[in-house]
Amino acid sequence: MKLRHAAIAISIVAVVALVAYARNQDPAAKASPSPSAAASPGAAAVTGASPAAAATDDPKLFYALGMLLGQNVRILHLTSAELEQVKAGLTDSALGKKSDIDLNTYGPKLQQFGAARIKQVGEQEKARGQAFRDAAAKEAGAVQAPSGMVYKETAAGTGKSPAASDTVKVHYRGTLIDGTEFDSSIARGQPAEFPLNGVIPCWTEGVQRMKVGGKARLVCPANIAYGDQGRPPTIPGGATLVFDVELMEIKAPASPAAAAPPAAPPAASPAAPKASPTATPTPH
Repeated sequence: MKLRHAAIAISIVAVVALVAYARNQDPAAKASPSPSAAASPGAAAVTGASPAAAATDDPKLFYALGMLLGQNVRILHLTSAELEQVKAGLTDSALGKKSDIDLNTYGPKLQQFGAARIKQVGEQEKARGQAFRDAAAKEAGAVQAPSGMVYKETAAGTGKSPAASDTVKVHYRGTLIDGTEFDSSIARGQPAEFPLNGVIPCWTEGVQRMKVGGKARLVCPANIAYGDQGRPPTIPGGATLVFDVELMEIKAPASPAAAAPPAAPPAASPAAPKASPTATPTPH
């Protein structure tokens, strides 16, 4: 089941995102092999228990619920003490306990807090990214572009270099500056193909420097990657990203009559839309 991360209207009220997710991504409905099987009156009788009862036999289900909530508030970088207060509020609300906290009063405060915390975390992320890029730019063979991208060839190619208008076939691995991998065509076992002008600007710029058969490392500042908004919870706002790329092929342009729109791939993919939310979908 693919998790979708809803935009947070009031930054810290992640439970709203959870409810929206639960309503639109009904696990029981998705698990049914067909509508007729789901509607069959004898389906529950086969096991002697309702699907809901069977599901609650697994304690990991509730841990997964906690993980989903945690993913939605991860961007706030809450301290242990703050998380304890969140747990208390969640518990009291879930059990229907009365509280002297008025959400009509605290809603705007939560919005202000969320915006301020996300901005603070983003600035810290940018500072760490700048230090990382400064160090990367000093490595032998590295070149820092005016855009801030640090380019380093790791294996020389012998073929042509692509233009921004070309479609390329690549293998790649994307990580945060701490080495955390957030996407990899290598791990999926399938190269990615996409128009070079349909991905984040760092890729458009960096891959044009490569030759077919070559490999390179691109260190991408946030302003030419995913910007201040990032791609939570996987990619923090303001994050510098590192891509190891192998340029395998420059694809022949398709004729206008044969061209078809690219299929929409997983939203978390790094060789993905430009920083704008309205950008071209991820190409693989």
